[in-house]
Amino acid sequence: MRSAELFAGCGGLAMGMSLLGFRHELMAEFDFDAVETVRHNRAAGVAHVAHWPMDQLDVRDIDWSAHRGLDLISGGPPCQPFGIGGKKMGQADTRDMWPEAVRAVREGRPRAFLFENVRNLAGPRFREYLDWIVAHLERPSITRRPGEALADHTARLRGSDADREYRACWQVVNAADLGAAQIRHRVIIIGLRADQGVEPTPMPATHSRDRLLWDQYVTGTYWDRHGLKRRAAPSRRDDQRRVAAIRAASVEPQGEPWRTVRDVLVDLGEPNGENGHVAQHGARVYAGHTGSPLDLPAKALKAGDHGVPGGENMMVRDDGSVRYFTKREAARLVGLPDAFSFPRSWSESMRQMGNAVPVPLAEAAARRVVDLLGGVRALASRRRAA
Repeated sequence: MRSAELFAGCGGLAMGMSLLGFRHELMAEFDFDAVETVRHNRAAGVAHVAHWPMDQLDVRDIDWSAHRGLDLISGGPPCQPFGIGGKKMGQADTRDMWPEAVRAVREGRPRAFLFENVRNLAGPRFREYLDWIVAHLERPSITRRPGEALADHTARLRGSDADREYRACWQVVNAADLGAAQIRHRVIIIGLRADQGVEPTPMPATHSRDRLLWDQYVTGTYWDRHGLKRRAAPSRRDDQRRVAAIRAASVEPQGEPWRTVRDVLVDLGEPNGENGHVAQHGARVYAGHTGSPLDLPAKALKAGDHGVPGGENMMVRDDGSVRYFTKREAARLVGLPDAFSFPRSWSESMRQMGNAVPVPLAEAAARRVVDLLGGVRALASRRRAA
């Protein structure tokens, strides 16, 4: 299937899309270092990346009418205007590129779109803006008039007699619930062109914390798999209550267990200086920054405007000591293959990975789009048969 991606970063979303069979015909990213990371891996012939048409582009310069007929347009507009750690200026922030995402859909007329952003976009501060984004994506041809207030444009979009051009749904997901080894909450917006006759629906979770707790503290198979002594109970009170409830129900939770830091790093060992597995010194614990336990998914990798915020992106080892994740370890937490390397500094590389969509989340979202487009084909077949 033919696709294009804007705000591509270092390629987390693109990798998930590629794994599901999407072939990018355009990839746009403004950040020079992220583009160079992809170019480095493209030159190395990394699977899927070798075919990515990544260019350093300002999305405002793209003529999307030249890319009509695509199956999908995807991307993650810059999250800094809406993130918890930023200035929270929203649409007033010059980095807000949601209008460009809408323009891409309006001019490109893809069969489907997929966009993602930070959970805070769905919070009280920005919920009105999220409502506008979804309404505008459904009717991208009804553009905002000069000086028109956001609420007025949203009301005009919602109250229009014109048929929806797209049907969209949005949801807040935890990447860990979809197979990523990171607790990373994101807003996912999926839309299908309305003439295809299929209403998109949210993605169901495939992994769960309860199933992990079952494997750890009911059956003990988690510890057996890692060659460790079984542990009787979790240390966190909330987990203790959940384990008690699971035992009382005596029913194995459905789905797969959350993937933990230990799961994805099991064969790496301590830093050895190879393939980005290089020690980064100076990690320390302080209030609010306590690192990621090995037997849970990692806390969300963080990225500041100028590198890694102090005290973030650490693991807590079995003896209670902490150290920073290496580039290789962080790449595994993102879900990137070991062949994918980061040529820039640790801080810059961690910034890119902190901005990246975890590949398992991207793959799950891509699978949802594929399934929905499959529903379109099935509907068309039924109509032909009738």
